[in-house]
Amino acid sequence: MLRFENISYTYHTKQGETLAVKDLSFTVENAQFVSVIGPSGCGKTTILSLAAGLLAPSAGEVKRDNGEFGYMLQRDALFPWRTVEQNIFLPLEVKKRNTPEKRERAVALAEKYGLKDFLKKTPSQLSGGMRQRVALIRTLAAEPEILLLDEPFSALDYQTRLEVCDDVQGIIKGEKKAALLVTHDISEAIALSDKVVVLSARPATVVAEHEINFGDGSPKKRRECAEFSATFEVLRKELGI
Repeated sequence: MLRFENISYTYHTKQGETLAVKDLSFTVENAQFVSVIGPSGCGKTTILSLAAGLLAPSAGEVKRDNGEFGYMLQRDALFPWRTVEQNIFLPLEVKKRNTPEKRERAVALAEKYGLKDFLKKTPSQLSGGMRQRVALIRTLAAEPEILLLDEPFSALDYQTRLEVCDDVQGIIKGEKKAALLVTHDISEAIALSDKVVVLSARPATVVAEHEINFGDGSPKKRRECAEFSATFEVLRKELGI
């Protein structure tokens, strides 16, 4: 789905040049959930921008399949004056795909994942966790093949975050989408992912990659496994924490 091949990226400012990413290589396969973790300021969000084609690498190549990307931000960014249903239709309007068939599919997706009774409500009437579910369904309404997730749970309290992690991962897996998540939360990365990519401090390069294959696949169940703590310690040490 997505391949980073020896990617480097340099920011140019009035103060000079900053090498943000250096010789970075990893892949996201079809229907695979990959998390990228690294120290604060190491360039995780830059990696999402490179993946989406919003930035062009200074060196190396980002190879993408022809499928579209969906971007989910730290904040849900729902329009408060629009209903849940109208928010979900937004990408269809922007991409000029606002046909009855596409709207019907978007509503069916919302109903499939527990939003049937909330379609006519406004975002202010929803909990933080429910708002993030709406944001994900809105992202999926445009039928992307790969989702780019920029710390989408960071604004939530701990208990809500645990619940929403299960929600989001279940929906992404249920729809057989690939996902690339950047996060500073080691536990979150382990709980959600098929693979975790560990980055160094800036300029970011790959320190290690870990396949995560214990547990039944759900984040809550995975956190209960004995392997969870051991994996956490390995990643913590690789991050130098």
